[in-house]
Amino acid sequence: MSNSNDFQHQIHIIGGGLAGSEAAWQLAQAGVKVRLSEMRGSGDMTPAHQTDGLAELVCSNSFRSDDADRNAVGLLHQEMRTLDSLIMAAADKAKVPAGSALAVDRDIFSDIVTKALSEHPNIRIVRERIDTLPHEGPTIIATGPLTAMSLAQSIGAATGEDALAFFDAIAPIVHRDSIDMDICWMASRWDKVGPEGDGKDYINCPMDKDQYLAFHRGLIEGEKTEFKEWEKDTPYFEGCMPIEVMAARGVDTLRFGPMKPVGLDNPRTGRWPYAVVQLRQDNKLGTLWNMVGFQTKLKHGAQVELFRTIPGLEKAEFARLGGLHRNTFINSPRLLDGQLRLRKAPHIRFAGQITGCEGYVESASVGLMAGRFAAAELQGRSLETPPVTTALGALLGHITGGAEASDFQPMNVNFGLFPPPEDKVHKKQRKEAYTSRARADLQGWLAGTGEVVAAE
Repeated sequence: MSNSNDFQHQIHIIGGGLAGSEAAWQLAQAGVKVRLSEMRGSGDMTPAHQTDGLAELVCSNSFRSDDADRNAVGLLHQEMRTLDSLIMAAADKAKVPAGSALAVDRDIFSDIVTKALSEHPNIRIVRERIDTLPHEGPTIIATGPLTAMSLAQSIGAATGEDALAFFDAIAPIVHRDSIDMDICWMASRWDKVGPEGDGKDYINCPMDKDQYLAFHRGLIEGEKTEFKEWEKDTPYFEGCMPIEVMAARGVDTLRFGPMKPVGLDNPRTGRWPYAVVQLRQDNKLGTLWNMVGFQTKLKHGAQVELFRTIPGLEKAEFARLGGLHRNTFINSPRLLDGQLRLRKAPHIRFAGQITGCEGYVESASVGLMAGRFAAAELQGRSLETPPVTTALGALLGHITGGAEASDFQPMNVNFGLFPPPEDKVHKKQRKEAYTSRARADLQGWLAGTGEVVAAE
């Protein structure tokens, strides 16, 4: 980290989460001097973070599927690796077994990102809270979904409208040695083996019908976190729905969602259970395990009481209980241009979840694009947006114009954001058609930038 008094930054990035960290890396690698302001470490903390590490993961440790041939987020992983993504490089170094998904040890991951940025000669990290939008000078706002109220109000004043908001929830983490493996067993769904796994990457807790119905009833009746008056009209995001909210939609909803038993043979019975609670490894040591899909707004006492009724978790010790926080995002289709600049103040770009993308990888990818766009502009280069047939371009298109501004909501990358293949393709080959086209078009885009790389 540059500490010299003569360090003159060319761009100011506000926020050291995944998007801000990735944007800083892309700019610094392009030779641009960056001031990276991060509130945590200055005496301030968000409702969800626990450390002052850059790119700290708070909701889950999973980057979801790493399958680049049949999954849109896996394709996004691949595109980001091609573009020298720090976030993906750190994830690959910090990964833990999770079947075909990419999950990481969150502490190692954050440490890798923090070290890389701290040691880069073109980056100066400053622990400070920024309360207002800068009136001049190139700036990237990457404060994420937990933007401090003062800055959120400044954004609202600059854009002439209130920021939108939704609720997000985090899942509990259990100490591995408190799980009863005489009841639980290790397996991935359908025994699917990941790149470095063995088909036994999840801990599975089985439930019979009576146990499940009692658990479902406990979710519905358990004491919940109360809303503040100003929060009552704030919606949930479908991709991170509290488990008790899902339970309220119907008695079998969870059995077709995070507690589905399909493809999980209990070795003690040779059959699928009525329902299953899965836990995914959360750190390299394998001492902490995340309850998959168990984001919750139950009060802590209610969580402990109810979750210890799950077979195998009767004596569970929790490293972290679930929680609820309010996320903020802007109406990007209305406010931003195609290169993430604020229309009313084009010296400011936005990146990450505050733009209305959802998910760790999506957040980082928007930071990657914001950093590259800003670097090109500062250096007098022309950089076209990625083709909409790529994962990067499809996500950017959604954020900056793919939805009606009045209906804009956070979204993960998915093939529904891509234009359909021009030629008729059988349904079974459709995903491969999307991904092969994306790879070819990304190579064409890179060739146009002068940044040709070998085909994946």
